[in-house]
Amino acid sequence: MDEINIDTVKSRAVKGIVVLTGRTFLLQAIALVSQFFLFAYLGRYEFGVFAIVSAIISFLIYFSDIGLAAALVQKKESPTQTDLRTTFFVQQVLVLVIIGIVILLTPFFVQKYSLTFDGQMLLYALALSLMFSSLKSIPSVLLERKLEFVKLVFPQILEQTVYYIVLVYLAMKGMGLKSFTFAVITRGVVGLVAIYYLQPWKPGIAFSMETLKGLFKFGIPYQVNTFLATLKDDGITLVLGGILGPVGVGILSFAQKLARIPLTFFMDTVTRVTFPAFSRMQDASDHLERSVTRSIFFICFLVFPSLVGIVILAPILVNVVPRYNQWTPALIPLIFISINFFFAAATTQLTNLLNAIGKIKITFYLMIMWTILSWLFIPFLAGKFGVVGASVGYALVGGSSIIAIVVARRFVKFSLTSSMIKPLIGSLVMGAVLIIVKPFMALNVASMITLTLLGSLVYGASMLSMTGLSLVNDVKRSFRMIK
Repeated sequence: MDEINIDTVKSRAVKGIVVLTGRTFLLQAIALVSQFFLFAYLGRYEFGVFAIVSAIISFLIYFSDIGLAAALVQKKESPTQTDLRTTFFVQQVLVLVIIGIVILLTPFFVQKYSLTFDGQMLLYALALSLMFSSLKSIPSVLLERKLEFVKLVFPQILEQTVYYIVLVYLAMKGMGLKSFTFAVITRGVVGLVAIYYLQPWKPGIAFSMETLKGLFKFGIPYQVNTFLATLKDDGITLVLGGILGPVGVGILSFAQKLARIPLTFFMDTVTRVTFPAFSRMQDASDHLERSVTRSIFFICFLVFPSLVGIVILAPILVNVVPRYNQWTPALIPLIFISINFFFAAATTQLTNLLNAIGKIKITFYLMIMWTILSWLFIPFLAGKFGVVGASVGYALVGGSSIIAIVVARRFVKFSLTSSMIKPLIGSLVMGAVLIIVKPFMALNVASMITLTLLGSLVYGASMLSMTGLSLVNDVKRSFRMIK
């Protein structure tokens, strides 16, 4: 496979961000409409069981990859067919082992988390989805290395659209957890067919110890970090399932889903593009510094005000929709979960950067810190203060991300003021205005629309006063890329 030069990397990276942002907006629009129905037709128990079962599978996913796919993306040289087929073969073997483990441990999971038969079937469906995901890995790697995100997004759009259509339809028919089961299987099949159509690749079996040794140099440390992230997030969910029960986890899940919307819209898109882009810029420090600053600013510029707006508008939403009254206990946890995501928006790109430039051990140490703090604070506070305590624990762990900022700036001198501080000030000004105005507004949809427009105007004015024409030029450049 032919490699691409630095100018092409920059061009495709910017185009990739625009394309993936457009895709994310579309998918999130579908997801938000779907969640509007799901929050009404599914209860706290169903959401809690789905969160717990998903955490079980996510925890086991760690053992199904060992970082080989990421190593192929990060690799400077073009991967050979032996590299690709060795990775493919190893991944399939590991996935089959994981599925076997899930089947063997099912009785334990059923007893531990009080899973019904439907919950057990959902567990099996998610385990099967691991196979579909693994089969898609090599075509995805080939597209990512070429930064061909236009082709990469279509299967994602198709499979997620089908997933939500099936899920909402069955939920409205009263099928409960079965809705998730059928939707997960349908999504896996559709996505697999689509990506092989757009990026043909003939699966094959090969085994090269030399290839594995080369990939393990990056893959093993990368996957250890992934394991720590899994232990920190999904491992905590499993523990909370035992402390809070499915209903408590369901309440916490609602707060996390709502607060995570801005990150899914903006942060996930940028990090997906910038990992391979930063990897190609490892020897171009000037380009790298500017790209890091602008990418972090892009994330913070959009995520910070969105989180503030969600926290302020959520109480109105819960009161406006009658079926949403069950989610009132999630409003206070939402505040603390948002604080955690506030820090994540600013620092996730930095761990992404460290991985891309080969500083995988630094990320490893940071993940150890976050994992230890998560296991110290979250379960303890959940046991003492329930769901609210768990959310406070998440906020405390998020605050420790300041250390990641200090460490990352030792390697890449990005601008802290331009990337994070200005969006923070603009968001705080917006939040203050909305808090002052909100008591004078009625609890209805018109008030939500009015506050949203007012917040957007205040934030836009604040950012223009701090950034001047550079912000206007960035917006114009984005529209040109879209066109």
